[in-house]
Amino acid sequence: MKKARVAYSGAIHDAVEFEGRIKLDDGRIVGEEEVVWLPPVQVRTVFALGLNYADHAAELAFKAPTEPLVFLKGPNTFIGHRGQTFRPHDATFMHYECELAVVIGKQARKVKQEDAYHYVAGYTVANDYAIRDYLENYYRPNLRVKNRDTCTPIGPWLVDAKDIDDPMNLTLRTYVNGQLTQEGNTKDMIFNIPFLIEYLTSFMTLNKGDIILTGTPVGAVNVEVGDEVVTEIEQIGRLVNTIVAKPMI
Repeated sequence: MKKARVAYSGAIHDAVEFEGRIKLDDGRIVGEEEVVWLPPVQVRTVFALGLNYADHAAELAFKAPTEPLVFLKGPNTFIGHRGQTFRPHDATFMHYECELAVVIGKQARKVKQEDAYHYVAGYTVANDYAIRDYLENYYRPNLRVKNRDTCTPIGPWLVDAKDIDDPMNLTLRTYVNGQLTQEGNTKDMIFNIPFLIEYLTSFMTLNKGDIILTGTPVGAVNVEVGDEVVTEIEQIGRLVNTIVAKPMI
């Protein structure tokens, strides 16, 4: 099942995909362009992986990590499908990052890899923009790079975990203004989903609604104001986003 959260006629609704349209929780059926898309889950704690694909690390001239490089993201960064992302006026290199987002379904602590998928509620698509101008160093992807307002579109759908046979073999693609600029596969992650869940729960508790952003493959391309960026993952969905200028205030 594909689930979403949308705003329609002044109210927020849980919704599901229904014959190519959207069925609201009150039974009404509407079109995709009639609603305002919200993140498909109410964002809690978000764990983002840096350099989790060796080819992406290489294109940024970094060595692939030998232990997960994890940082936290705030809920202020997340917007929904068809949303607009601000590009800072002083940025010279702002790029998208198509990522498989793993949504935790129940409290998890001291989880072994072989049991990890039992704690996953589902999957969605995330586009975790980075402004490389603000990067301090390899070990500190600081707040100004990864925690800017509107810089993480996510959605449109939360797809139930049971509907995805193998989350570690999904093709990821990004298109800028209709041109394919990034393509990879989740099988190329350095640290896979079960490993990440075991790693994180070895020293902390994950809770229902927490999200793990699993990194992006090679293909980082600068984006400019006016660009339409589409990030898609097979079986999960197609996430559309537009780059706009940040207001001068």
